[in-house]
Amino acid sequence: MNANPFNLRVIEEFRANGGAAGGEFAGTPLLLLTTRGARSGELRTTPLVYLPDADGRPHVFALNGGAPVAPAWYHNLRAHPESLRVELGGDAFPARAVEVTDPAEYEELWRRQTAAEPKFAAFRERAGRAIPVVRLERRG
Repeated sequence: MNANPFNLRVIEEFRANGGAAGGEFAGTPLLLLTTRGARSGELRTTPLVYLPDADGRPHVFALNGGAPVAPAWYHNLRAHPESLRVELGGDAFPARAVEVTDPAEYEELWRRQTAAEPKFAAFRERAGRAIPVVRLERRG
């Protein structure tokens, strides 16, 4: 699990506290997404803020802090969309990635996410690119 020191601390805290983290993530919906490296094939775990839909399915936003390129986890899930593992609260399950392509659904998810986390609007604007929104669906 190649992760930077910050992410490693969040991952450890998340797992130690049944899916909760403190600090800047206190009270924020957070999940752990494990992807298979697009080139390396290695498993990589990333903590991500998520937005549930009406059915409780989590959606993640490939923001990369507003960078002009998508985050590595997004490239990994595009390469291996059926090989994901999601940890949500105390639950862990295999998942598949489904990119949200319907314009109305996409904008509604963005509206809800920026209402919950206003900084996402600044990240979206700063990126200067379309930010993929991905639904993580439970497999099996």
